[in-house]
Amino acid sequence: MNRLKISTRLAISFFTMVLLLVAQGAMVLFLSAAQREAIDDIVQRSIPITKALSAVIDGSNMETIQFRNLALFSSPDIQKAALAQIKVERGNIAAQTQMLDQLIESEEGKALHESIKPLRAKDLELGNQFLELFAKEQWVEALALLESKQRPAQIEYQNAIRKQAELQAQVMAEDGHRAEAATRNVTQGLLIASAVTIGLALFLAITIIRSITRPLMQAVAVADRVATGNLSGQITVQCQDEMGHLLETLQHMQHSLAQTVTAVRSNAQGVASASTEIAAGNHDLSGRTEEQASALQQTAASMEQLGATVKQNADNARQANQLALNASTVATQGGEVVAEVIKTMKGIDDSSHKIADIISVIDGIAFQTNILALNAAVEAARAGEQGRGFAVVASEVRNLAGRSAEAAKEIKRLITDSVERVEQGSQLVDKAGATMTEVVTAIRRVTDIMGEISAASNEQSQGMGQIGEAVAQMDQTTQRNAALVEEMAAAASSLSTQSQALVEAVAVFKLSDGEVVRAINAVPMPSTPHASAPKKTVMPALQRQLQPQASKAPPPSHRPVAMTAPSVH
Repeated sequence: MNRLKISTRLAISFFTMVLLLVAQGAMVLFLSAAQREAIDDIVQRSIPITKALSAVIDGSNMETIQFRNLALFSSPDIQKAALAQIKVERGNIAAQTQMLDQLIESEEGKALHESIKPLRAKDLELGNQFLELFAKEQWVEALALLESKQRPAQIEYQNAIRKQAELQAQVMAEDGHRAEAATRNVTQGLLIASAVTIGLALFLAITIIRSITRPLMQAVAVADRVATGNLSGQITVQCQDEMGHLLETLQHMQHSLAQTVTAVRSNAQGVASASTEIAAGNHDLSGRTEEQASALQQTAASMEQLGATVKQNADNARQANQLALNASTVATQGGEVVAEVIKTMKGIDDSSHKIADIISVIDGIAFQTNILALNAAVEAARAGEQGRGFAVVASEVRNLAGRSAEAAKEIKRLITDSVERVEQGSQLVDKAGATMTEVVTAIRRVTDIMGEISAASNEQSQGMGQIGEAVAQMDQTTQRNAALVEEMAAAASSLSTQSQALVEAVAVFKLSDGEVVRAINAVPMPSTPHASAPKKTVMPALQRQLQPQASKAPPPSHRPVAMTAPSVH
């Protein structure tokens, strides 16, 4: 039974109970069928037959009374009523007789009923004879017939009916006894089946309860023993059902817990020493972190001064760029003025050449005038005294022409000098224009370079600002790291205290020698007391210890800056 599952046992029990209930119901139905058959015989045959026989007896008695009334009373009303009643009673007796023909099934009842029919026919025949004599008003003959023949025939018929009624009463009594016996059989069968069902149910219930409660009580005892710290007990599994699986699981749990407790005992000292080394390392790390924080503060101050210098250089470059732009504008305007001067000098040169041409014309006119004056003087000399006045005029004209020629020569010389100087000036102005063009080009290049310098200075200023912010953020992160290192030192100290408490806590467990040896062989121990070995053992516990402190760390957005702090240092 213990090899079956609890669900299988319960299913078998329930199925058995269902079969018993079905068998009990079938037995009750079978026994009830006999009871129902006996009751049906009483209700459907015996009682109707008894009622029909009683009706026949009553009808025959009433018919006899009506025949007597016809014989005794001479009142027409009474006689008429008696005749009508006789007719009715004969009809009722005939109907009840036909019903009895259908209801009576026993051989004895049928034989008796068939023997009554001739008696009824004789009674009817004598009654009819009485009625014929009564109709003929032969009162004496009718009364004699009634007393001598009809009355004995009626008594014989009624006695036969009563005998049949007595027989039917016996049949009805037998049917009642049979129904009573069937009822008694149903009751006894139901009681026996109920007793068997209850007994089997109690047997199955006790068996199943014992098969469940005994292993369960054993499991409770194991749990109580483990709860008190006793892991040395042996668990015996004697069943293969769910309770057996439960005990096997408890056995495996006890072994696993023993190994765990042994491992905790073995590693607790390692955790304590590792926590001490972690505390020392955190102390050194705290000092180095403070030095790094101080260096970062100095770096932040230097970066702030450097940022101010770069900002000042950017402002100066911006001013120089503005001055270069202004100089470029002025140089451009100067180039335009020089171009206008060159254009003007070219106009002056052209005018000087035109004046020289005009002076040449004037010189030619003076030369021709001088020749004409000379010719006039020659002609005046030829004229003699008459041409003296003309000679004087010619002489003056010649003098005037000479002075005009000299003046024209002087003007030509001056104009020639002016043209030469204008040409020299034009050449110088051309050179000045070319130089101004080069100056404008150079100033534009200087302006472009100053613009690039100004943009670079602005970028440097922004970069220095970002570097300053990064250094400040690194300083804050380093300070937070310093605080976190102090918290880690406190956590390491707390870890040491908790490891000691853990050793004391697991000391209450009682282990068997074999389990201790197996657990110690299964637990990896640190090979050397070096700091690097215990760290691998205690890091998960340290992470769990420092987990509550993680909420005090900087937000995730600051973590990348904190990671770059060692490289800056």
